[in-house]
Amino acid sequence: MPRGGLCLRRTVVLIGMMGAGKSAIGRALATRLGVPLKDSDETIVERARMSIAEIFERDGEAFFRDKESRVIRSLLDGPPCVLSTGGGAWLSPANRATISARAAVVWLKADLDLLWSRVRHRDTRPLLRTPDPRATLAALLAEREPHYAQAEFTLEVQKGWSVQDTTGAVLDLLTEAGVVLQEAA
Repeated sequence: MPRGGLCLRRTVVLIGMMGAGKSAIGRALATRLGVPLKDSDETIVERARMSIAEIFERDGEAFFRDKESRVIRSLLDGPPCVLSTGGGAWLSPANRATISARAAVVWLKADLDLLWSRVRHRDTRPLLRTPDPRATLAALLAEREPHYAQAEFTLEVQKGWSVQDTTGAVLDLLTEAGVVLQEAA
């Protein structure tokens, strides 16, 4: 049952770089809307019974991306929810088409300094296991931004914002677009 008189009309998919806040904002948004949160990375880990880093190491990125596409399609089935995807999921034209046809897509856009401040102390990011992870992150950001810019909605995440601030901004964006409705009391 929706909380606070809010009703989600269609699934919301959060996209963006690692560190943009997709998982944290996804959890808070799902709670505010009273809908399930689905996370494609968590689902892959659960189904494979190994970490994403282990999947990358054992089977390679191409294998992971194929598994990711199948998981995303399955998670889009059912009633509206909030879906958090991995940072690279949106790069696939097939994923973009599938997600765009079935959900409202919000790009959580964050600049390099903010992203780096959030990911630099974590060793769970296989793509950043390089001699210069900040430069790698910068290259990934430059490569991915044109793809992310194809999202239906863009929210520029601000450095000083809390999870609740960012969640409120996403809700405002979706309410203004009619994706989230205020229910009459």
